[in-house]
Amino acid sequence: MTKLATKTRYPLSALAIGLLLMGILVCSSAPKTVEVEKIVEIAADPGKLVIYSGRKESLVGPIIEQFEESSGIKVEIKYGSSAPMAALLMEEGDKTPADVFYAQDPGAIGSVENMLKPISANVLMDTITDDDGKISEVDLIPTWARSPQGLWTGITGRARVVVYNTAELSEADLPDTMHGFCDAKWKGRIGWAPSNSSFQTMITAMRQEWGEAETKEWIECIRNNDAKVYPKNTLQVEAAAKNEISVGFVNHYYLYKFVLDGAEGDSFAARNYHPRGGGPGSMVMVSAAGILKTAKNTENAEKFISFLTSKVAQNYFSNSTREYPLVSGVKTHPLITTFDDFNKPDIALASLSDIKGSAQMLKDAGVLD
Repeated sequence: MTKLATKTRYPLSALAIGLLLMGILVCSSAPKTVEVEKIVEIAADPGKLVIYSGRKESLVGPIIEQFEESSGIKVEIKYGSSAPMAALLMEEGDKTPADVFYAQDPGAIGSVENMLKPISANVLMDTITDDDGKISEVDLIPTWARSPQGLWTGITGRARVVVYNTAELSEADLPDTMHGFCDAKWKGRIGWAPSNSSFQTMITAMRQEWGEAETKEWIECIRNNDAKVYPKNTLQVEAAAKNEISVGFVNHYYLYKFVLDGAEGDSFAARNYHPRGGGPGSMVMVSAAGILKTAKNTENAEKFISFLTSKVAQNYFSNSTREYPLVSGVKTHPLITTFDDFNKPDIALASLSDIKGSAQMLKDAGVLD
């Protein structure tokens, strides 16, 4: 609160007798005024915050509104797909009005890493007390899910999966790794979304794990298997349930838009498969947030990141968007396969910044405009 001293003039009539500030009784036949100093408390303006979000409003809008209401900070937000939003930041350069970039995946935020400043260490630390009463500080976010230089932090985990039609297939029918979908028996049965930022990040992981030549070969073989192109993941999940495709390459949480939000439950004829052989098709990416070097509202930006990594926000993501919470002590949604129950590959997320190179590889293969 800000305290302001104000002076107010109060008129006294000729017959008025007032008790003044020092307790002195004063009488006067002439009109007088006295000045009384009052202390008035005025709430300090919490300021504003400008967010560029590569995450959909339907997913993050409610929790951002909760931050705005609880903090009093006025939030201005621009929504768009992560890769184009990263491109916009690069185009704007040091003239960007953005304070925070909230990206769908590590590839997008990694591509603008040179535009970010380190997040204060205390923002991503938690204080714990052990059984002996010893107090210590621990990292809120696991090492694998954040920038080694502290330039961005993961907010939630998002697993790549194969969604499949349960009327036609069981997990036993599906290949161990993504390579298996190059088999001719999958011709005309696959769906994918080459323009999706998360898909392009998976391609970047393939390039890192398999090399350029093998990744190019995989893209071409899926193309040659007449994979059906979709503009986004949700449509692939729906198509798999309708048996328009047998399998699709998506993020894990889209299934639950139908199973839970759509109340279709067991009747929805699609489920997720984490490739048992691991690899890029079973990787866990993160949504991530970082603060621009040119941010005009750094303090508010750090408050926002602190809020996103609070148990309040992490529980929201676990229960509402069905993403993986990254903060210890917050439970994964009971319908979601836990990290311990599938073959999660050890892929360095901070090395997946060359999303442009992956987009170009998809263009060269003729599967992306």
